[in-house]
Amino acid sequence: MIISITGTPGSGKSTVAKELAKILNLNHYYIGAIQRKRAKEKGMTIDEYNRWSEQNKNADLEIEEYIQKLGEKEDNFIIESRTAWHFIPHSIKILLKTDIKEAARRILMDLHEKKTDRNENMYQSLEEAVEGIKKRMESERKRYTNLYNIDPYDEANFDIILDTTNISPDEVIKKLLKKIRAKTSS
Repeated sequence: MIISITGTPGSGKSTVAKELAKILNLNHYYIGAIQRKRAKEKGMTIDEYNRWSEQNKNADLEIEEYIQKLGEKEDNFIIESRTAWHFIPHSIKILLKTDIKEAARRILMDLHEKKTDRNENMYQSLEEAVEGIKKRMESERKRYTNLYNIDPYDEANFDIILDTTNISPDEVIKKLLKKIRAKTSS
């Protein structure tokens, strides 16, 4: 079983993917780590790297080739990526979404309270984080539309869609496990 997970920024993708991988005893691949590392190497935040990638298509093409080969060579893993659902079409495709203000609150908490190194702009307010999320999503839509003619947030592309705005990570996991099991048993 291959599960591809994507979602809006701040929707809990990483938390959910890691926990699902443990529960289901699957390998976990986090493509965002590759992009964040590349951004850091270039002295950029992830937002700057995304805008730079709009003009430098090779940045995405290498990663997408890696994803595609992974889907051809391996089985039994979870992959966190904006585009894995497209490049591994036989995966169970999950989209997590959340209200943008809740997403901004979560990201601010990670940046300021948990001191998580997300390699993002150090937003100082909820409003600033909301604007940053909007710009990031616009940039991703533009890049992937130009490269592959896909919208990474179009719900029509996914098998399972879950709004995580008002539910805990544990509840998200329970709901997803139920939906995954129903999908794999049919």
